[in-house]
Amino acid sequence: MRPLLSLFAFLLLTTDLVAQKDYTQLVNPFIGTGGHGHTWPGASMPFGMMQLSPDTRMDDWDGSGGYHYSDSVIYGFSHTHLSGTGIPDYCDLLLMPFTGAVKWANSDYRSPFAHSSEKASPGYYEVRLKKGNILAQLTTAVRSGMHQYTFPAGTTNGGLLIDLVHRDQVLDAALEKVDAYTLRGYRRSKSWASDQVLYFYIRFDSPIRSYAVRHGGREDSAAAIQGKDLQAALRFGLAAGGQLRCRVGISGVSMDGAQANLDGEVGRKPFAQVRAEAKAAWNKELSKIDIAGGSHDQQVAFYTALYHTNLVPNIYQDRNGDYRGTDGKVHNARRFQYYSVFSLWDTYRAYHPLMTILNPERTGDWINTFLAQYEDGGMLPVWELSGNETFCMIGYHSVPVIVDAWQKGIRNFDAQLALKAARSYAESDRFGLAYYRRQGYIANNQEHESVSKTLEYAYDDWCIAQLARGLGQDSLYRRYIRRAQHYRNLFDPGTGHMRGKLDARWHSPFDPREINNFFTEGNSWHYSFAVPQDIEGLIRLHGGRAAFGRQLDELFATSSQTTGREQPDVTGLIGQYAQGNEPSHHMAYLYNYIGRPSRTQELVHRICTEFYRNRPDGLIGNEDCGQMSAWYVLSALGMYPVCPGNNDYVFGTPLFDKATIRLENGKTFTISAQRAAPGDFYVQSARLNGKPYSYSYLLHQLIAAGGTLDFVLGTKPGKLGTGSGEGPISRITDLQTTAVPYFVNETNRFRDSVLVRVAQQDSSRPVYYRVVEKGNEDARSRRYTGPFWLRQTATVFLEETYSKEQNLVQGQTFYKIPTDRTVTVQSKVHPLYTAGGDEALVDSVFGTTNWRAGDWQSYFGNDFEATVDLKSVRPVSYAGVHVLQDPEPWILFPREVIISVSEDGKTFREAARVANTIGPGAEYAQLQTLGSPLRVQARYIRLKAVNGGPLPPGHRSAGQPAHLFVDEVLVR
Repeated sequence: MRPLLSLFAFLLLTTDLVAQKDYTQLVNPFIGTGGHGHTWPGASMPFGMMQLSPDTRMDDWDGSGGYHYSDSVIYGFSHTHLSGTGIPDYCDLLLMPFTGAVKWANSDYRSPFAHSSEKASPGYYEVRLKKGNILAQLTTAVRSGMHQYTFPAGTTNGGLLIDLVHRDQVLDAALEKVDAYTLRGYRRSKSWASDQVLYFYIRFDSPIRSYAVRHGGREDSAAAIQGKDLQAALRFGLAAGGQLRCRVGISGVSMDGAQANLDGEVGRKPFAQVRAEAKAAWNKELSKIDIAGGSHDQQVAFYTALYHTNLVPNIYQDRNGDYRGTDGKVHNARRFQYYSVFSLWDTYRAYHPLMTILNPERTGDWINTFLAQYEDGGMLPVWELSGNETFCMIGYHSVPVIVDAWQKGIRNFDAQLALKAARSYAESDRFGLAYYRRQGYIANNQEHESVSKTLEYAYDDWCIAQLARGLGQDSLYRRYIRRAQHYRNLFDPGTGHMRGKLDARWHSPFDPREINNFFTEGNSWHYSFAVPQDIEGLIRLHGGRAAFGRQLDELFATSSQTTGREQPDVTGLIGQYAQGNEPSHHMAYLYNYIGRPSRTQELVHRICTEFYRNRPDGLIGNEDCGQMSAWYVLSALGMYPVCPGNNDYVFGTPLFDKATIRLENGKTFTISAQRAAPGDFYVQSARLNGKPYSYSYLLHQLIAAGGTLDFVLGTKPGKLGTGSGEGPISRITDLQTTAVPYFVNETNRFRDSVLVRVAQQDSSRPVYYRVVEKGNEDARSRRYTGPFWLRQTATVFLEETYSKEQNLVQGQTFYKIPTDRTVTVQSKVHPLYTAGGDEALVDSVFGTTNWRAGDWQSYFGNDFEATVDLKSVRPVSYAGVHVLQDPEPWILFPREVIISVSEDGKTFREAARVANTIGPGAEYAQLQTLGSPLRVQARYIRLKAVNGGPLPPGHRSAGQPAHLFVDEVLVR
């Protein structure tokens, strides 16, 4: 009876689908699989735990999602994939059908394929493998899925390879043959996540005729086996038609959980029914926005973008509510669905605000997941992956997701707990926060990517302030609203840019186009507008609307050439604006804040039409777990959340003639665009619910209430949003602060004496300073009235008191360099790692393991050679170099150091040769001084450190040149 009921339900489902609009036909899963999109084309349910997709690439950046459209071979079909990330992981549990003899090596079992044989739509994928002429078809439920392999006619003994070694470093694995139809097991692996665990349960429709496993290079027939390098080869007795169907359940908790997930979802349903149910689920999600107008390619780009926004985060709990927490233990979520894969540095900007419109209930689940991770693992997520906190990217951007939802009325979570969790991170000492609290910013010699971290911490703190105020916590509001203004401390009025500091002085030389370690995946252009919480304050720092507008104009008009480090994320350039990476995503909308909305409309229309295409390389940058697509979905609707947490959506220009948003509360919000001519995008006027509307932004509550927003578009700029009070508002009015003082000195090294000069942006505030020299640690503070001299190494502290609640102190050490020697470097230093010049090698200040701080010189692919001149012939008892090793970022110890001496600087003789004995196997940074005792008379000491490259086998970039990092040259 049950099979008949299941078939009856299936027939009802497919009949119902015929009567509905099929949005899945407007989705092209291959968009983003080429270029640098890093997406994959396989099958998944909306927010599903399983992503069943082909793997075409074993490694490298563009293989982060496991598949790249430029590839021509398939290794097999694995069950987990990351959508558009910039770091590889997942691709767990690879299955690959075969005919003929068993091939264990992936270079042998992989198969060529042609894109012409591929078909993909939401919840379904198929391809014909040229090796064996096997048709592979895939579909999924939420935590389970089905493979259907059709072998050539007459095949009665089809084979299937299971590879648990595929891609990642395996920590442990197990495989067990339960019976003639069933396997189960698990894999623990390490890649981006340090300890990811996946349990699986596989049931076949055909009996296993033969079963062999390979472990440690040997074949075995044991029914149960455990180890790090497990593979299995199975052969089946196939029924007529030569089809093999595999039903797979997965779990992060247990094999029993994987079995229950499989039984409760796919069960014994026909492949066509599972596929139809996936299609129905996708149509339900995609129908939340119904569009009309635009070209076919534009509609496909839109619905594919909407599709990509529904792939992640992923459900990460079993059907019974069990999940593996960030403490590695199993917990149960009874009140909400627990999720994983939170790319929050990307997604807080547009993805999560979009979800507050389309998926408010699921948004509450995500926030409850955040709070569960705080309670389980002790912190809110930064970039969580399968129960592992990767600490990738920066900020504490779970906070704006929480606060944005709370401000919009999504409050199905414990707000007091959320505030406590947010403060727990903000008051920690992680990633420069101690410096940020003490001095009002982070200097790059204290913590790398200091400018980006300071700016993003300030925004996150503004979010905490909003939640604290909403919960009646006035003292906390006062604390965090002050911290929200710390962005001022890195704004350089002389350049009009956000600029990095070393201790308490500006880093020089400064080039706003330079991509370096002061910024996260970008340069100063990309971060100089990163003040969404106080745009009016930023405008004032620039000198007013006109000056701010000129800076914006230059951003979009200047050369697109960047300098410094190569950064593959910086793509989609218009001037220095980079659509391919998230820090730029709000910038085109900033013209609304200065009464120039037409410029926003021009830029948004250009970005929408040039950078989002219906082709494999149709994404201009990494998809980044839905953020790149969310930008497009919202911008195509005609609006964007510049500052999540303030409830505003700032207008751009609608791409389509009509878009109807179907809200979870049963209401609809319809956006229409009446054009005088095709291609018009300038907003002339708007009507909200039939009444004239003159503002260039819209509150979230107006959308949630349902209604209509009707635009009239024309060929020339209109007046909407240009009048006084008609633009969006982003400003901090309470407890306003000013920038802290700083030192004007370009260097903090001197030989005889140095004149210390201090500057400040607000001369009305008194500045006090304290000079601490060795033996005089208790020096008293004095009011600064003008420059003063130092003649010994000393630290100068600057103090400026905002109030009794906040006293910020900045310190700068000025080092007196020994005058009895000079150093000349014969090798070519890397331009990004100069440590400020050659004198840094003899200043008696040693670099730390934080190589990004700027204290090290790098010699990339080259040896290091330098000569120390002692000014006269004298006894020398020791010589050596202080060096660093950190293999992951390509920094290796030198192979050896050769020390030569000379009395005249012309004729050198070798005095010592010191070999490095520490290999590159450690995964952490190490320091050592490679040197030797000497008993010589010399004036000139030449030290040559032989580069340790190329990178060794086993390194993810094996064979590439290595950095040689040197800080101090020691001669005694």
